[in-house]
Amino acid sequence: MSKESRMRATINQKLTEMGERERLKEILRAKLTECGWKDQMKAHCKEVIKEKGLEHVTVEDLMVEITPKGRALVPDSVKKELLHRIRAFLSQHAT
Repeated sequence: MSKESRMRATINQKLTEMGERERLKEILRAKLTECGWKDQMKAHCKEVIKEKGLEHVTVEDLMVEITPKGRALVPDSVKKELLHRIRAFLSQHAT
């Protein structure tokens, strides 16, 4: 396991243990709904299903198809806010 992987695991563990991970997920959900991301993704899913035909699309196919666009559509401001919140949490709970 690389040093970066260990650091990520440690940060994730700390966020999870203290309940911050769930809180951040709730904030993310609210921000994504607020900025219209959820509606954009819903529309994209409908497009993919319409293109391929309902009977020819599995949930896995849909996930593979929409994930890159979903990540690209998350506004930078949302990413920056979450990163800021994670950094603030880590600085308050540094060991």
